[in-house]
Amino acid sequence: MNQTIETILNHRSIRKFKDIPLTDEQLDTMLSAAQQASTSSYMMAYSIIGVTDPEKKEKLAEITGQKYVKDNGHLFIYCADLHRPAMMASDEEYEQMLANLENSEHFLVSSVDAALAAQNAAIAAESMDLGICYIGSIRNNLSQVDELLSLPKHVIPLFGMVTGVPDHQPERKPRLPQKGIYFENEYKESTQAVEIFDARIKEYYQSRSSNNRIDSWTDQMLRRFTTPMRMDVTDLVQKKGFNKR
Repeated sequence: MNQTIETILNHRSIRKFKDIPLTDEQLDTMLSAAQQASTSSYMMAYSIIGVTDPEKKEKLAEITGQKYVKDNGHLFIYCADLHRPAMMASDEEYEQMLANLENSEHFLVSSVDAALAAQNAAIAAESMDLGICYIGSIRNNLSQVDELLSLPKHVIPLFGMVTGVPDHQPERKPRLPQKGIYFENEYKESTQAVEIFDARIKEYYQSRSSNNRIDSWTDQMLRRFTTPMRMDVTDLVQKKGFNKR
C-alpha cells in the first residue's frame, strides 16, 4: 500500500485545531491540488472563498452552530459557480445561455466540480499532516451565507471546509461494508449489509473515547429523513439562477 492510499484510508474529521494559521505554502498546495481535480467539459464551475475576516468567521460559526468554524487554521467555502461564463457573454448571448445556466444538469455539474476540487484539497491537506472537516451546516441559513460573502447571481455556497493543525486525534469512523455500496451491473437491495453495519456502528458509538451513546446508522437516517430540514435551500438555489428547469 502506498502513502497516498494510506492517507485516504486514514481520514477522520478533525473538529479541534491548534491556533496556527496555514502557511502560504500549505494554502497554495491545497488550492493547486483543488484546481487539478477533474472538471466536466473544462468548465471549472466552482469558486473557493477563503474566509479570514474574524467577524465573518464568527458569523459563520453562529450560523453553523460549530465553534471550530471560527477556531481553525483556515476556513474555505466552496461554491457552485456559473457566473464566469455568464459575465463574459453579451446581453444577447446571456439570454441564449439562460436555459443551460438554469437547468438541473448544470446545477449538478457545478456541484460535482466543487466537490471534486474540495476532496483533492482535503487529501492534499491530510498528506501535509493537517486535519480537515467538511461543513454542510452553512446551509442552516444559506441566504445569510450568500449575503455575507457577496456572491453574485449564478454563484451559490455549497459547503465549507475547515483545516489546520489537529489538536485531537479521534477514532476513525466506520463506513458501510463494500457490499452495501458496490453492486455489479444493477442495483441490489442491501438490507443485510446495513444490518451488519448497524451492529458495528452501535459498538463504535459505545466504545469511542468521547461522546458515547447508543445509536445505529439506520436510526440516524430515520431521524434525519423524517424531520424536515433546510427547506429554504431550494428557494435560494433557484433565486440565484440554478436548478429552475
